[in-house]
Amino acid sequence: MKISGSKALMEALLNEGVDTIFGYPGGSIIPVFDALYDYMDKFHYVLTRHEQGATHAAQGYARIKGKPGVCIVTSGPGATNTITGIADAMLDSTPLVVITGQVNDTMLGTDAFQETDLIGITLPISKWSYQIRDPKEIAFAVAKAFYIAGSGRPGPVVLDITKNAQSEHVDFTPAKCDFIRSYLPNRSIDQYAVTKAAELINSAKKPMALVGHGVTIGEAEQELMAFLDKADIPAAWTIMGESAMPTDYRLNKGMVGMHGNIAPNIKTNECDVLIAIGMRFADRVTGDLKRYAPNAKVIHFEIDPAEINKNVKCEVALLGNVKNTLPAVTSLIKQNNHKDWIDSFAQYQAKENDNVISKELNPKPDEPLKMGEVVRAISNATEGNAILVTDVGQNQMAALRYFQFKQKRSVVTSGGAGTMGFGIPAAIGAKIAAPVRTVCLFCGDGGFQMTMQELGTIIQEKTGVKIILLNNNYLGMVRQQQELFFSKRYSSTPMLNPDFCAVAKAYGIATSHVTQRDELSSAINDMLKDDNPYLLVVEIDENGLVLPMVPPGKGNDEIIV
Repeated sequence: MKISGSKALMEALLNEGVDTIFGYPGGSIIPVFDALYDYMDKFHYVLTRHEQGATHAAQGYARIKGKPGVCIVTSGPGATNTITGIADAMLDSTPLVVITGQVNDTMLGTDAFQETDLIGITLPISKWSYQIRDPKEIAFAVAKAFYIAGSGRPGPVVLDITKNAQSEHVDFTPAKCDFIRSYLPNRSIDQYAVTKAAELINSAKKPMALVGHGVTIGEAEQELMAFLDKADIPAAWTIMGESAMPTDYRLNKGMVGMHGNIAPNIKTNECDVLIAIGMRFADRVTGDLKRYAPNAKVIHFEIDPAEINKNVKCEVALLGNVKNTLPAVTSLIKQNNHKDWIDSFAQYQAKENDNVISKELNPKPDEPLKMGEVVRAISNATEGNAILVTDVGQNQMAALRYFQFKQKRSVVTSGGAGTMGFGIPAAIGAKIAAPVRTVCLFCGDGGFQMTMQELGTIIQEKTGVKIILLNNNYLGMVRQQQELFFSKRYSSTPMLNPDFCAVAKAYGIATSHVTQRDELSSAINDMLKDDNPYLLVVEIDENGLVLPMVPPGKGNDEIIV
């Protein structure tokens, strides 16, 4: 029996194990949504309030679930509204399948109503973009899309489906894709590189590891700690690598990069062997490349060959999934002891604690509430078991610095793109992916207002996310740089904000407003004991800074305390 292309799409998605779809309908995708109507018992469909929200929600879902997130939107502005999410997913290696409607194939190139060249737009920011003009292509195109999105270094793919391909009929047979000529997502282990890496590690006096998102993507958390334990190597994490190690793990030395901890930033420039594990040496991690790790021989565990020697030259490259390459090296390294080297981190940890952390977590009674103390209070109340979602800005850096973790896959943040407005929709996706876990979203007043329409999605889905709005009435991160580097010229950063609690109440979401320190504990308890969505607005220090900080373009040893 022949079926419509739209129904073929539904069957192809089922064949890929899809259970959740985020999206927003429109004219050029109506046939697909009409077919979806008959599949509501098979898919959890989430109607977001904006197409960008659909992509970020799908990202949050993918990051927690560990499989591609799916969103379906219409053509024209519906499709172009997904661009930010696609770019974000590409930079952060998040598997995403974005399906967009398109005008009839006979109208392509005529500037028809809501026609845009989405393939041309998305080619540079996706792993694969393809336009389906015939329903006969649907089965294999979908299979290929999911294979590309989820294999190797994950990322977003785009399927642009013309309206005629949605409506015309086809003899449908599900397809499977596990091989594409010239695309090699899985590589055999280079035994010579394994041996050379083990030799460098065994001879190192001051080895150090940097843990990135690749560990979480590869589900290699246990392999990582087996490697670190055996070689006795201190490790730090990028913001995308947080929660790959428990916070209290003995070799976890904190965050590296612009707002990272002093000790790992300084020690990066002192180590003699630097072991990068599933990370790409982004500029926010390295600072000035000319001054980065000058004493180190670099070993790079990486799945994407394009990242090898791109920013930092390495002595040894180990291509492949770290779940496979790490154990290969672990089997050849010696049981070691680097006590003196590890102990040398302590003086910098003490310096940061005295100059920054203690003041942030234990401010004087007459001082305004601090970002860090709010984050740590909620972290303690959730006993390190919550999923942390952040928006972007000071709220993000404070949350990443002061939230603590016991479980893996516990952080969802926008790293490479730094997308304000990411938080609310990403938290929705994360909560749908892990409904039994507490999801805490930290956002600022600026980012909250970029996607606050997704509060409508929250109430429609009854998604019990906990939103903590750290309100300083500024675009805080920009203000911080204006204060430190632009003579306190606060151009376009003060914010005249609405009554956020009134906004939440308009959506039927429970809320509370904290202005004083003695109100915080009870407000947190009220939020966490409520199974429903909740907005906690906390008025924080307008002049607060996230420190330490490596100034843009400077070396990591030029950190401001």
